[in-house]
Amino acid sequence: MKGKIALVTGGTSGIGRVTARELIRKGAQVVVVGRDAARLSALRGELGVETIQANLELVAEARRAAAEFRGRFPALHVLVNNAGAVFGTREVTAEGLERTFALDHMGYFTLTTALLDLLRQSAPARVVSVASEAARAGRIDFADLQMQRRYLGVRQYCNAKLMNLMFAFELSRRLMGSGVTSNAVHPGTVASGFAMQGAGWFGILARLARPFLVSEEQGARTQIWAASDPSLETVTGKYLVRRRERKPPAAALDEDAARKLWAESEAILRRTSSAPAAS
Repeated sequence: MKGKIALVTGGTSGIGRVTARELIRKGAQVVVVGRDAARLSALRGELGVETIQANLELVAEARRAAAEFRGRFPALHVLVNNAGAVFGTREVTAEGLERTFALDHMGYFTLTTALLDLLRQSAPARVVSVASEAARAGRIDFADLQMQRRYLGVRQYCNAKLMNLMFAFELSRRLMGSGVTSNAVHPGTVASGFAMQGAGWFGILARLARPFLVSEEQGARTQIWAASDPSLETVTGKYLVRRRERKPPAAALDEDAARKLWAESEAILRRTSSAPAAS
């Protein structure tokens, strides 16, 4: 990874932090995007990473983060879309988007598409999107992508993780022949702070299950491998689990649905960009 520049979202804690640390050990220059200024400051002191403060729940913030990255760094060889959360009650962002959908899907989509030209210029380059086996329980309802009807936090999380897979595979198709790869990974069920707070009964179950979960180091292995291993330089459009390829859920392979999700996401970007700023 010497001479490579990597951008990791959600890198101040959990598997994102482990990923940032290990990519540095492999020789990469690592930039971490996070929302908490104090955590970012501590990470700079501990690991020597570069940082960008941004709340990726907001389209405007994700775009600003991309613009800041482009202004500070000449290339982007690895983008790890890692930031995510699950919310037990339905909440909306200042831009009017449901929070799980906003962070777990639109955060990936907005930041990645805003950096695509830089990724192409930096090829060979990689996009690694952290998904989950929870995607197998996901369902895409294009009439209610943001679950305004009968919201259930864990169900919306499963839906968003399915969107991550669809996005990663559609991105791989759109980038075919460009030298930029796009793969999705499942880190395992990790004993970290994820889902421990504010996730309703899902958070309660996560806390009870904590003694049986994999460590953050174990959970980060597959995304570190996907981001750095030379054998994967040209591998694209795959779902990787425990450092092996795994067949994704059938819904994730629906190319028509993936194109429709991409178009809907672009429409949300346009609407959000044209909306007046929240007071």
